[in-house]
Amino acid sequence: MRKLLLVAAAAVVPLVAAGCGEKPTVTVYKQGQYQGKPDMQPWDNEQFKGDKVAWEKAVKARTLGQNEYERVVAH
Repeated sequence: MRKLLLVAAAAVVPLVAAGCGEKPTVTVYKQGQYQGKPDMQPWDNEQFKGDKVAWEKAVKARTLGQNEYERVVAH
């Protein structure tokens, strides 16, 4: 029984110790300039080709499709 307890403790200690380390952080802001991915509007893609109104209509249609009250009335 004592041997089993020692084996279990030997297996658990490295796992607990692994959680104590500090992970390095990736800096995306350097020398006064943002180095990350540029921000884009959600409608600036192949599907909508920059048309904000079409994107808003698509989002509204998707939202109505998820609304149970609208789905029951429509059918």
